[in-house]
Amino acid sequence: MHKKLEGKRVRIKAKGKIFEGIVMPSFTGNFVLKLDNGYNVGFKEYELVEVLEVEPFKPQLPELVKKEGLPDIKIISTGGTIASKVDYRTGAVTSQFTAEEIASEVPELTEVCNVDAELLYNILSENMKPDNWIELARHVYKALKDHEGVIITHGTDTMHFSAAALSFMLSTPKPVVFVGAQRSSDRPSSDAAMNLLCAAKAATEDIGEVTVCMHGSTSDDFCYVHRGVKVRKNHTSRRDAFQSVNAKPIAKIDYPSLGVEWLSWRYHRGERDLKLADRLERKVVLIKFFPGLSSDILDYYHSKGYRGFVIEGTGLGHVSTDWIDTLRKVCEDSVVVMTSQCLWGRVCDRVYDTGRDILRAGVIEGEDMLPEVALIKLMWLLGNYSVKESKEMVKRNLVGEIEPTTQY
Repeated sequence: MHKKLEGKRVRIKAKGKIFEGIVMPSFTGNFVLKLDNGYNVGFKEYELVEVLEVEPFKPQLPELVKKEGLPDIKIISTGGTIASKVDYRTGAVTSQFTAEEIASEVPELTEVCNVDAELLYNILSENMKPDNWIELARHVYKALKDHEGVIITHGTDTMHFSAAALSFMLSTPKPVVFVGAQRSSDRPSSDAAMNLLCAAKAATEDIGEVTVCMHGSTSDDFCYVHRGVKVRKNHTSRRDAFQSVNAKPIAKIDYPSLGVEWLSWRYHRGERDLKLADRLERKVVLIKFFPGLSSDILDYYHSKGYRGFVIEGTGLGHVSTDWIDTLRKVCEDSVVVMTSQCLWGRVCDRVYDTGRDILRAGVIEGEDMLPEVALIKLMWLLGNYSVKESKEMVKRNLVGEIEPTTQY
């Protein structure tokens, strides 16, 4: 009975009351309704009163009219939760909105900027690949020639990977702002509208780099603007899941006033020339060390032609002493960068004997780089430079990915 009604609008009687809503798939055996307020309610016992014949709702989207004096901002949609709603056939959250629909959901945008929208992808972020990053970088590069800033709507799970990729591939004199949502637009607790509005404000400001703009707290009071190479998703579901690691956020944007408070150093608008270097080496791997992991994993990837290795070591950046000989061999023709599973803090392999042996083997300290950022950096370096050049350049702070000192 439940299966036949999935996706239909019904009216039922349960617990002495009448309930109306859309029938959702159920994996518990209960009868589940999504009510008009957005919440799901489950019933063990109920009486079906009526199956309602309702025409599918097709909203009339308002035309995006440009206002004189406001900056032109491009929104490039790639999908994700910010562009998602519930698919009542499966109960899953799927990407269904176009970029124009996203903009129309937040009419306040028209008071901040003129919106030009483009749907590039309609995928969830776990399906992002390096080829997508390259295509996205090219579209952003093109858009920056005609717009004062670019907003990229993106799924949150891998948004920090994409932000890091564009940070290295794209030298930008204008703001490029990634934005997402932890909760889809049809949920009462959705953060999509506020995040997008704050991202639009960031895209009009004095910023000349790739950033991420997301909720700064669990309340609807402000968003943080994070540097694209210092940010990470640190919680599965909280609205303030994104945090700057080993650095302060660039700015705080209050809501709903959209007042901006600058918090740390940033590239300014117009400070850099617009350039694109979009080659990436795919044969780079991120390896998380754990007690007992054999160094055979290094031999395996090395034998497959991989010449870029990022290791998530323990503490200050350690792996088992059993790895030293293999590391020495791999480092002869490859770039091996040591990062830490601790995330906060700095790699230092000069404190303990194991660390010193790791350095003598040819491993390069990743300083305070996030493991994911070190991975993307190495993909970019090896895509554009030789192994020898990459060994030197990976030590340098290229786009703000390495803080000069550890303060946080």
